[in-house]
Amino acid sequence: MSNAMGVRLVHNLTHPSDLIIDLAEGPQLARAIIAARRRSHLQAARPPVGWGRESATLIVTGWPLADASPVDFFLRCRAHLVLGGCVAVLLAHGDVSLPVDVVIAAKRAGLAYLQHIVAADRLPRRGQQVQLAIHTDVLILTRSVIEGGGVDG
Repeated sequence: MSNAMGVRLVHNLTHPSDLIIDLAEGPQLARAIIAARRRSHLQAARPPVGWGRESATLIVTGWPLADASPVDFFLRCRAHLVLGGCVAVLLAHGDVSLPVDVVIAAKRAGLAYLQHIVAADRLPRRGQQVQLAIHTDVLILTRSVIEGGGVDG
């Protein structure tokens, strides 16, 4: 994830008093959290600590997962999200079936698909056929209203 993507996720998906759980590799999200003066639980830096007691507005994680089944992982995310909170899943770019697999597992855990963000290094120029150099591929999932129209608890 780039520094710019970390800033975009923090600023667009949280407010200053919101808690963010950082499960991502690298310092980019932590830098964005500090710069935006948000509160965070840096899970990747302290694995034995756990997820904390307070529900978060944003959970950012890498993918694929090393030691958890996808549905179990998303059930845990859902349990630690406020209503309307989001899980940002940083995908390894290149596998076109990966976003579908992630969304299916998230849906089984009660999360809904919200947005797919693809960030590129360079923009195509007019009249040139250039492939974009994609550096970040992010799925945004949310804990929201259930299918029947009510709010889940």
